[in-house]
Amino acid sequence: NGANGLLGALEIGCAHVGWSSRFGSGGSLDALMTRNKIRIGNVRSRLPIPPPVPSCQAMPVAADPVPRPLDHLSLRGDRSAPALVDRTGLLDHAGLDEAVSRLAAGLRARKLQPGDRVASWMAKGRLACILPLAAARAGLIHVPINPQLKHQQVSHILADSGARLLVAGRGRAATLENDDRPADCALAVEEEEGAALISFDDGLPPSVGDPAELAAILYTSGSTGRPKGVMLSHANLWLGAVSVAHYLGLEDDDRTLAVLPLSFDYGQNQLLSTWAAGGCVYPLDYLTPRDVIRAVARHGITTLAGVPPLWIQLSEADWSPQAIESLRRLTNTGGRMSVALVRRLRALFPGARLFSMYGLTEAFRSTFLDPELIDAHPDSIGKAIPFAEILVVRPDGSVAGDGEPGELVHAGPLVAQGYWKDAERTALRFRPAPADAVHGGIAVWSGDTVVRDREGLLRFIGRDDEMMKVSGNRISPTEIEEAAIASGATAEVVALGLPDERQGQAIWLYARPQVEDADERLRDWFRRNLPSFMQPTRIVWQEELPRNANGKLDRVVLRAEALARAEKDA
Repeated sequence: NGANGLLGALEIGCAHVGWSSRFGSGGSLDALMTRNKIRIGNVRSRLPIPPPVPSCQAMPVAADPVPRPLDHLSLRGDRSAPALVDRTGLLDHAGLDEAVSRLAAGLRARKLQPGDRVASWMAKGRLACILPLAAARAGLIHVPINPQLKHQQVSHILADSGARLLVAGRGRAATLENDDRPADCALAVEEEEGAALISFDDGLPPSVGDPAELAAILYTSGSTGRPKGVMLSHANLWLGAVSVAHYLGLEDDDRTLAVLPLSFDYGQNQLLSTWAAGGCVYPLDYLTPRDVIRAVARHGITTLAGVPPLWIQLSEADWSPQAIESLRRLTNTGGRMSVALVRRLRALFPGARLFSMYGLTEAFRSTFLDPELIDAHPDSIGKAIPFAEILVVRPDGSVAGDGEPGELVHAGPLVAQGYWKDAERTALRFRPAPADAVHGGIAVWSGDTVVRDREGLLRFIGRDDEMMKVSGNRISPTEIEEAAIASGATAEVVALGLPDERQGQAIWLYARPQVEDADERLRDWFRRNLPSFMQPTRIVWQEELPRNANGKLDRVVLRAEALARAEKDA
């Protein structure tokens, strides 16, 4: 895929994209679109793609607090304006809505009922991009799965969510073992059935359901080691899209390069906020930073979202003047940018607005820093985004004063609906809002310590739990430790997250060997069973691991030792 997933420019004017012919049955989505001559006006979509035409009436998105069903996002853009450009061609907003309509009908034809869960595990093709809206239109609950996850994690998510259908790419589907997919979960292989899912003559009309109904379950790692599903309503996702489109100042001539996984709330919002503004999305599964830079230059990308490790790589790469000039805004969340990185990005992209943001899946996004302030406050995460109420709270529940550290608590309509089928963990994270909160109701108690200055700007201090964040991915130490023990190489192990300039945090593993070839066996096991972002940066073997007074492995002592080692190595 990489940069080859995006096509070049076609010298035609304002093209109207129509789904003017039907898909046949079977075959890959790309092949069927070619064979059945899906057209851009009078030109096949397999020809190169024109860049979005600048709008004559570009208007910022209003911060409208009234939520709507999520699938109505496909109704917002100008019907003839570009909405999605991928390797199969271009869809305007009329074509996007028709694709959503047909895919929704295709899903319902699989005997799925409203409220059923449909999981997706595939690359960023057209099907993956349209599925969040199509599932919403069909009354289904979408469960996007990170393409980097291995079959064991996918098996847990399918079983836990009770998914009735898994839509997956052929290569990923082939890795599933006999018991990985529940008996009542059907499989649709994208290359074999993807086109058929969008082949229905009569699509479904825009949904009319209650925006408070569940629309998606996003799985994020939990402190117990078992990924937990965050329940998001139509209102959560709709208001998140409108909020981001508003404060980023997105307009209908914007072009967003979607490089982040669509299984992330941040990644999926690349689609939703752009469509809320009537803009165009260019999905990209990149292999190297050069792929990103080439795509930015080729398509005149205006909006690029990333996490700190990607921004570090991009800041160290060579950029053409053409690519630099087209970018209007850069956004970051999923980890704090270092002051040095902020300075590098500001120097490299002087004409682009740099947005530093903070968020958590349980409430989508909490804060952003006005780009006008980033030079003076490079370590700040800013203030509350539209529709969010953010409080800094003392342990007794009262609001902390300026300069006083406290827990970040998020209240308001962006707060998720809790964890799927997990009342115990929901009660720990989702609790009544502090007495001083305007919104009241249930709030997310983040477990993160922040401090507010006299200007009302927030600064992130650290996490109260032991969760790690590597390349924007939240990882439970327990998940790494359980995988290490399953290898048979060790019986005792402690996973730690240490500060790392490139990844946010790096995983260090302290382990007691159980076999002679422990190191080789453990590394091989990790390579075969865990995604790249869960691979330890360093493994330290010790014949005995320290214990505390209660007989438990002493993480405090090991963390201090690891930090000392890291400092010495530096």
